This record gives sequence, structure tokens and C-alpha cells, in this order.
Amino acid sequence: MTTFVDRVELHVAAGNGGHGCASVHREKFKPLGGPDGGNGGRGGDVVLVVDQDVTTLLDYHHSPHRKATNGKPGEGGNRSGKDGTDLVLPVPDGTVVQDRHGNVLADLVGQGTTYVAGQGGRGGLGNAALASTRRKAPGFALLGVPGQARDIVLELKTVADVALVGYPSAGKSSLISVLSAAKPKIADYPFTTLVPNLGVVNAGSTVYTIADVPGLIPGASQGRGLGLEFLRHVERCSVLVHVLDTATLESDRDPVTDLDVIEAELRAYGGGLEDRPRLVVLNKVDVPDGRELAEMIRPDLEARGYRVLEVSAVSHTGLKELSFALAGIVAETRAARPVEENTRVVIRPQAVDDAGFTVTFDGELYRVRGEKPERWVRQTDFTNDEAVGYLADRLNRLGVEDELVKAGAKSGDGVAIGSEEDAVVFDWEPSLAAGAEMLGRRGEDHRFDAPRPAAARRRDRQAAHDEAAEAYDEFHPFGG
Repeated sequence: MTTFVDRVELHVAAGNGGHGCASVHREKFKPLGGPDGGNGGRGGDVVLVVDQDVTTLLDYHHSPHRKATNGKPGEGGNRSGKDGTDLVLPVPDGTVVQDRHGNVLADLVGQGTTYVAGQGGRGGLGNAALASTRRKAPGFALLGVPGQARDIVLELKTVADVALVGYPSAGKSSLISVLSAAKPKIADYPFTTLVPNLGVVNAGSTVYTIADVPGLIPGASQGRGLGLEFLRHVERCSVLVHVLDTATLESDRDPVTDLDVIEAELRAYGGGLEDRPRLVVLNKVDVPDGRELAEMIRPDLEARGYRVLEVSAVSHTGLKELSFALAGIVAETRAARPVEENTRVVIRPQAVDDAGFTVTFDGELYRVRGEKPERWVRQTDFTNDEAVGYLADRLNRLGVEDELVKAGAKSGDGVAIGSEEDAVVFDWEPSLAAGAEMLGRRGEDHRFDAPRPAAARRRDRQAAHDEAAEAYDEFHPFGG
């Protein structure tokens, strides 16, 4: 039973952000010293990192659920909560990260390449951070944001310069064992090789990697045998080597037909393999019948434009020529290859005219969707009226109220912020439109700040003086 796994579905969950703290500084003779609630800590990220020592996705096949730690809540005395610890997941070189719909999120190539698969939630602000000249002593704090949870698919595509392709028992594993230090399992029955084998070859000043891709038979591109499972490992290889068995014991097979069948499967699979350099290896020429057959079919293959080499993995015939021929082709392809970054991460930038949210009507509710309003809702403690008012201010400044008016929303209509699964639903009450220019902050009205007549101000000062004198006489009846 093989322990090689090259495709898994992984369920990752980043850590939640810690809640902010609503606290007031208190000490002797100073019971209300101002807000001092600390911020919550950030939740830990889930990070994929390429590790050359990892060659399979087996660990994630057995344990597909991974979660980072949460951030700690803030405390009084302006003490911020501790950040959560990032969860680092090592993956093999050549791992492709996809979402559940098959969209590529990242292509990880090169030691140490990283990709954040789950973003940790930000910590909530404490009331000390929310204090301002307008709001000197907030009686609330923001809640921490939940960490990102998502399902991703990890797919391994072997990173090698040369791929050996051919029928089972054509001698691919034997070749890779004598060309490199790789030690694959070798036997004389089909499908001996159940996993791609990777070896490193030194040919003069050129060092290159060579992979044995198993399981290619007629119908491999449609899933027959092991072909569909391992054809993806051919995609990254720069050179394709057809290993043809010239001493097969099967009467219904011959090397030329084997070549045509494998080429048809490669074309059916796609993956941009049509333009890859090809080289044909006629293997097992140490067998007398194999030598005769190789000499017979070689002119036909060369007439097709293939470069043909005759080798024997048993007697080591032609191996030096094969090694240096592959080194030359690899060097040419490397020189012609454009310089690229190690990793490819798909970025979808936000449009310039994007308001950051949308307002739609589904027949029952006006639904508000957007990263900011949804995050703000998750950070709000709805048991605190002041926190709810703060949320309303933020939504109004973002322009949500204006967009609801444009969409036709009226007083008392239902509005939902968020997805259908976890939306916050409320009855909308628009702000007063008439005379709104006279209104200031929520709960305030500039009409009460207008200058009063001088006589009225003198009466107010005299009344305040009389109240102070009366209070003094009450506590000091004898004048002392």
C-alpha cells in the first residue's frame, strides 16, 4: 500500500482576534481616571511553507483539519492581549493551492516560499484606543474579528527537469536508479512503481533532476490505470524522454506503437506538453532481440524528427551519452526560460470606483455586502447601546445610508448586513433629512448652541451664584 499522496482537501481555520477591553482607570482620590482598556491580540495565520524535506501530502490526508491559535483579549491598565501563534504547514516543492472550485490561488515553487492560506482575525480595539476629543470616555470596546476559515485543495506537481514516460515495465525505474542515486522499487511486473521517483543527475557542469512518471497506458488521460493520477507530474518538466521497451514479452506491442499511444495520451491530457523537447530512449539493447529491434526501428523514429539513443540499464550501455544529451537540452531550456518569481499568487485588485460594499434587494430585505460593513458588524457588541450607535456612525460615514435611499429603502424596511448564513437583520430608520445641516454628532443639535441674549446670560450667572451661596450656608451655618 503506497504512502504517497499528491492531492488533498484541507480545511484551515485561522485564529480569532481577541476582544478589546472596556475599562476605566481607578485609583485613590481618582475614581474616574479615564479609559484604559487594552486592545485584543491578533489571531494566528495559517501559512503554507515549501520545505524540501517534505515530498508528500500524506500528513494532511490523515489530518485535514488545521487551526491556528486565537488572540488573547485586552485587559485594563492599557494591557493589550497576546497575539495568536501562526500555524506553519510545510508542503512539498511544486504544490499548487486551489479553492474548491478549481481556481488557482498560489503556485508554490522554491524552498521557503510561503502563502497565507488563512488570515488571522484582527483584535478588537479597547476603549482607550476608541477615545477621542468627541468621545472622551467610551463605555464600550470592539469585539475581535473571527479568523478566516476556508477549504482549499493542495495538489502536488513534481518539480523536475526531465520526465521519463513510457509503458509500465519499460525500464524507467531502472534508468533513474543508474543515472542518479535514487533507489526505486524495481520488479518485472507492471505497475511496480506506484509513486513518482525523483533523482539528481550530475553531468559535467550541469546538475538536473529527473523524474520517473508511472502508470501510463492507453486511456490514462481518462483515468485508466494510474495515469490520470500522475500525469500532472509531467506538467512542470522541461524535457520529455520516451523510454521504449525493445525486448517486451507482449506479442501485441512494439516500441513504435507504444510511442504513438503515449503521445496520444499526452495530447489528450493537455497541460502545454506539445512544445516540450522530446528524446527517445530505446532500452534493453543488451538483449539480442532488443538490439535487433532497436536497429530496425531507429531510422523510422529519426525520420519523424526524434533524437534516438540506445541504452541498457543493466549493462550501462549508452548511459553516459544519455546523461550528457539530457544535460545539453536542460541547459538550453533553462537559458531560454524567462526569469520568474519563485511563487505565483493570484491577486484580484479592487476596482478604483468600488465603494467597498453593495446594496441589493432580494424581495424581502435590503442586503448590504462588503468587507468593511460585515467586519464592523462582527466587532459590535449589540448589548451595548453606545456600541450600536458607534456602528451606525461608521456605516453612515461609509455611505451605506445614502445607498439604501437610492435603492428605495423606506423607514421600517428590513436591512441585512452579511451573508444569508450569519447576517444581522434590523429595521432601518433613516436619519432626519429636513434641517440635517444643523445636526452635529449623533445625539447633538447645534440649534441649542446658538448665542443667547446678554440679559439671559446674566440671569443664568446670578442663579448659579445664588445656588452656590445657598449650598455654602447649608454646610456652614455659623459662617465658619
